[in-house]
Amino acid sequence: MRQPRDAPLRPTMLIILGGLPGVGKTTIARELARQTGAVHVRIDTIEQALRDAGAGNGPMDDAGYRVAHAIATDNLRLGRSVIADCVNPVTASREAWRAVAAGVPVAALEIEIVCSDADEHRRRVETRVIDVPGLTPPTWAEIAAEVEAGGYQPWDRARIVVDTAGCTAAENVRSLRARLARD
Repeated sequence: MRQPRDAPLRPTMLIILGGLPGVGKTTIARELARQTGAVHVRIDTIEQALRDAGAGNGPMDDAGYRVAHAIATDNLRLGRSVIADCVNPVTASREAWRAVAAGVPVAALEIEIVCSDADEHRRRVETRVIDVPGLTPPTWAEIAAEVEAGGYQPWDRARIVVDTAGCTAAENVRSLRARLARD
């Protein structure tokens, strides 16, 4: 039986999640969407669908993000809040999401999801179950190399930071919803 939703997010907003692979973005995004009725837009799903359609066998560059921006824009214009679930690794990708919100216009809320416990983060990356058929997630070594090479840029502006180390997804969503209610 389907559980009833909690109160929807009002006003309509774009919630922009970012963070390294394996920190818990999708878990939080799904539960927040379930509770609020927001639309969950996941880059991993979009990029894999593009690969499956033959639109690319290598790096996606920004193709998945461009598709996600269009889907988010359509839903925001309908008055639906949207949760963008993506690594969002560089300043340019974060600016592009803010531009989506400004173009509608709606409020944008940026949230960086982190896992401050490196051992826990590694365990999650190495044991996670992939639910997007055909998706090959990055390994722990690939994530570490990307961070070392500067591929995940520090955020240059205020945002909410959610640390998933030592907390359940339910606890993280509860605290995030409390923060959303205050702001």
